[in-house]
Amino acid sequence: MKILALEYESAAAEADHIEAYLKAEARRVLELTQAGIIREIYFRAERREAVILLECANAHEAHEVLQTLPLVQAGLITFEIIPLVPYDGFSRLFGE
Repeated sequence: MKILALEYESAAAEADHIEAYLKAEARRVLELTQAGIIREIYFRAERREAVILLECANAHEAHEVLQTLPLVQAGLITFEIIPLVPYDGFSRLFGE
């Protein structure tokens, strides 16, 4: 199942505190990408918060995976997890 995860910085997050975790965060993201769990990762254009497309069995598994990120473990970021399903709107073009 494809899962969209939107990052949000916690109110307690400060740039200098986050900096200490960025190398470990990048390492873990690379591991999850190599494992085929993270399929795509971006930053929002207007702010430095991640948008991640994951491949997981369900939302619970995605939550568990994201909990392994150092910034999440430190309480500096959280994620909104959005399960996705395929678009089926094209069937409207071909009748019942």
